[in-house]
Amino acid sequence: MSQPNIPNISPTVSITREDAINLLLASIAMEELGLAHIINAEGEKIQYALGTLPGLITPASLADILQVNDSVQDTLELAIKKELLLDSKLKQVTQITSSSSTGPTGATGNTGATGTTGATGDTGATGNTGVTGPTGATGDPGVTGPTGPTGNTGATGTTGATGDTGATGNTGVTGPTGATGDPGVTGPTGPTGNTGATGTTGATGNTGATGNTGVTGPTGATSPTGATGNTGPTGPTGTTGATGTTGATGDPGVTGPTGPTGNTGVTEPTGATGDPGVTGPTGPTGNTGATGTTGATGDTGATGNTGVTGPTGATGDPGVTGPTGATGDSGVTGPTGSTGPTGVTGATGPTGPTGATGAGATIQNGLFSVNVTSVANGTAISYSTTFINGTDISHPSNTTFVLATGHIYLVSYTFRATSSLIGNITVTPRFNTVFQSRFSGKSVTGTLDANVSVSGTFLANATAGAITLDFLYNGSATTTLSDGSVSIIEVQ
Repeated sequence: MSQPNIPNISPTVSITREDAINLLLASIAMEELGLAHIINAEGEKIQYALGTLPGLITPASLADILQVNDSVQDTLELAIKKELLLDSKLKQVTQITSSSSTGPTGATGNTGATGTTGATGDTGATGNTGVTGPTGATGDPGVTGPTGPTGNTGATGTTGATGDTGATGNTGVTGPTGATGDPGVTGPTGPTGNTGATGTTGATGNTGATGNTGVTGPTGATSPTGATGNTGPTGPTGTTGATGTTGATGDPGVTGPTGPTGNTGVTEPTGATGDPGVTGPTGPTGNTGATGTTGATGDTGATGNTGVTGPTGATGDPGVTGPTGATGDSGVTGPTGSTGPTGVTGATGPTGPTGATGAGATIQNGLFSVNVTSVANGTAISYSTTFINGTDISHPSNTTFVLATGHIYLVSYTFRATSSLIGNITVTPRFNTVFQSRFSGKSVTGTLDANVSVSGTFLANATAGAITLDFLYNGSATTTLSDGSVSIIEVQ
């Protein structure tokens, strides 16, 4: 594979800034194309080692396959590093493109005269509304059977009279309180010594007998409850008849007087409290044992008399004033004074003339995805639009893309699918139905790897005329599980 090159370049060529940007983008595209060929070659290397490509006489051992795998891995690592460099390069070129200035916009041409609007034709008469057919008759509802009459409610029996409550008895007289016994004479307090024996507690006087409770008066007799009237029989259910009259409610019986309350029995007087026994004399307090002798404390020397205070001496002459000390730290700064009023705002100067509008640097691009899972041999691949920016790239049908005239486009494609037969999968771009074999991608299918992919990147030069672009599939069998995408970027 030869090194990528850009045609029409010589040491004496003179290019503009715009040409330099386009050449940078083209160089990135060609380097991407070179990486795609390298990656495809690495894939064919693996297929050759596995025996899916013809030419291998002696089957490769496991060690050989692992060695090939390591070689491919090293190559892919270098390719990834190269991709990072290309991505950085593309970002730098994009920044240059976005900062480029656009020349002044040409004068707008005169608007052509508007043609005369033709007369509006008469509106046709509205046809008559057809007659609405009659509504079908509603069927008669079945006859509802009559509700049987409700039986009469039996009369409520008369409530018997309530018996008289007995009278409340009189409260008995409270008996007199018994006299309090004389307190015994308090004996003289004897000398304190040994505690004498506790004297016997005097006998407690007898508690007076509790008076008898008065007899409770008899409860008045309760009148008997009147008999409950019989419940009338329930009539048969049918049509709801007239409601029978409610029987009259019996008069409640007269409430009898409350019986008198019985008299409370007389409370007997409380018996006299017995005299408390005489408190025995307190025994003398025992002698306190002698306290041990405390060691003698040494004599404290006598305190001498305070001497007479002498007279204050005369004040001496003030010495020479020493040098001034270093200046102390500055005190805390006082609060800032209030801000004075803002001066009058000067008049705004005249607005300068507007500079020429630079040309826009809109990048036009589009992304499209395969939208079928099966593609037959010799047919164009169908795509759906993911997004389109700008108007120079269009997608008029599922299989075709139109690139507007006067520009150069960077096109990248990938296609992955499964083939049921050993053979190959080939995708070839076409410009205006003319095969572009130099941009085609091919991959070999085998029993060990039926799912394969192809890819490619190329420049489409539409400076001389618009290009209708499509991608034709050729392979050993109809593909299944197909997917992939096409990206198009306008680079000039």
